[in-house]
Amino acid sequence: MSAGSPPARLVVLLSGRGSNLVALADACARGELPAEIVLVAANRADAAGLDRARERGLAALALPSKGLSREEHEARLVAVIEQARADWVCLAGYLRLLSPSFIERFASRIVNIHPALLPAFPGVDAQAQAWAYGVKVSGCTVHLVDAGCDTGPIVLQRTVPVLDDDTPDRLAHRILEQEHVAYPAALRMLLSRPWRVEGRRVIFS
Repeated sequence: MSAGSPPARLVVLLSGRGSNLVALADACARGELPAEIVLVAANRADAAGLDRARERGLAALALPSKGLSREEHEARLVAVIEQARADWVCLAGYLRLLSPSFIERFASRIVNIHPALLPAFPGVDAQAQAWAYGVKVSGCTVHLVDAGCDTGPIVLQRTVPVLDDDTPDRLAHRILEQEHVAYPAALRMLLSRPWRVEGRRVIFS
């Protein structure tokens, strides 16, 4: 994004508490992220992140996925994203695997944060996976989304030591603190610096 350009328009998708939504919204409000969140959408009507969005004056919408096929739900999702004229789709604890057709529609414009140092421990309960495996270092990864499960090109990673007296919950809490730093930082890089993907590498100029 060049100087003087309008802020990027972000749609945030979530399924739960929305703490990474808050981190992104606060970074936008502080002027640290050249973007504005134009819509927050959840696939669960009871997602706490919707309330956190509304508390900040953000447009928030529940699009329940229960009882719908993936194609039906994604068709509704695509409609609201395009209506919002989003430049980027940010996954913030969105617990659904997106279809290849959805990803192709927003190619290189979907970003996700994962609570592990990918490619280690993809999927759910990554923090508990890392703790159970006995690794000495874990962390979080911001990556572009492709058709696999947590397999897209990596934008940014932050490390977190795994302590001898850790529990999965304590480790998850410390990783979450770093997620709140990493996600706005990675998006700022994508929005403010020239970049390209070569193979699996995101290269910034």
